[in-house]
Amino acid sequence: MPEHIAKAFDADLEELNRMVAEMGGLAEKEIADAVQALTRRDIDLAHKLIAADHQIDALQRDIEERAILTIARRQPMAIDLREVVSALRVANEIERIGDLAKNIGKRALDLNGEYPSLKLIRGVDHMGGLVLTQLKRVLDAYAARDVDEAMDVWKRDEEIDAMCVSLFRELLTYMMEDPRNITFCIHLLFSAKNIERMGDHATNIAETVYYMIKGEPIASERPKADTTSIAPAAAQG
Repeated sequence: MPEHIAKAFDADLEELNRMVAEMGGLAEKEIADAVQALTRRDIDLAHKLIAADHQIDALQRDIEERAILTIARRQPMAIDLREVVSALRVANEIERIGDLAKNIGKRALDLNGEYPSLKLIRGVDHMGGLVLTQLKRVLDAYAARDVDEAMDVWKRDEEIDAMCVSLFRELLTYMMEDPRNITFCIHLLFSAKNIERMGDHATNIAETVYYMIKGEPIASERPKADTTSIAPAAAQG
């Protein structure tokens, strides 16, 4: 790549990375706000969260446009091309995380402050905190091109899955004990599943970091501990 094209490509890549970082920061805030809106019965925050999701969507579109222009103008190859493709992949995962956070905000509105069990709410809160930590770590790994940190996030996805399974069982027990709890528990169940799916998207970002640096997909199978079967419905909210 000629020097002047290389410099232009570096500038394009720097801007892509900046936009991905901004998008990641918005997603981190959405996760924190979603969990807080749900666990603290904050209806106003839920409304703000749902209204703010368009910012992540707009950034994703901007990243797609810039990435396509960068590929067309600079014609990058090898690691350079993987850098651009990885920015597209990470942006897509972050956008999905934002959608899932918005879904939780909608569940918080549907619950309308009705929380019979604080124990179950604490379980969702704990899950949300763990997923938020995982997302922050993997976004830092992406920014630093740190494959070891990314792989550690990838391996720890089982913890989130195990928490989701445990909470799923608690919710089923609670519903069987008193049918009046069913509506409340269903909303919490879908919220927990949305949080678990956020963890999956963080793991996808870890896989993208590995691909970007190594030039190949992870050879081993992803660790998975979630045996519940409501993922498609939960993802749709």
